[in-house]
Amino acid sequence: MAIKNRKMRKKRGSRTMGRGSHKKARGSGNRGGKGMAGTHKGKWTWVIKYAPGYFGRRGFKLPEEVRRSYTTINVGELDEIAEELVTKGVAEKVEDRIEVDVSKLGVQKVLGAGKVSHALVVKAEKFSAKAVEKITQAGGEAVVL
Repeated sequence: MAIKNRKMRKKRGSRTMGRGSHKKARGSGNRGGKGMAGTHKGKWTWVIKYAPGYFGRRGFKLPEEVRRSYTTINVGELDEIAEELVTKGVAEKVEDRIEVDVSKLGVQKVLGAGKVSHALVVKAEKFSAKAVEKITQAGGEAVVL
């Protein structure tokens, strides 16, 4: 609605804004109830426009005993810190490869984000398919513990 056509513009200075006595516009009944009252009735169009996800449920929640969460590290991140790990003694250099046992870092799973430039031999409990692919392409190998 154009601003110039709104009731509020036309009723400027009228005190009651077209509601009769000023006493009549006091309660919550004037605005169709308190809060979300009437959102399944007269305020339904408001719900559709401004709060479309308010009613109903969506998706499901996994039970706690089924849910698995691993501490993870990306292959690109491993590649970046590989030299540092060798100097700290967490990883070791065997021939032209860097051998990293990720469980010493407190990590369980290796994920495949980032670039791999070093030939890495990575030992971990779990690997994503993309991580294994990137490690082997760079001339390394993924060893499952």
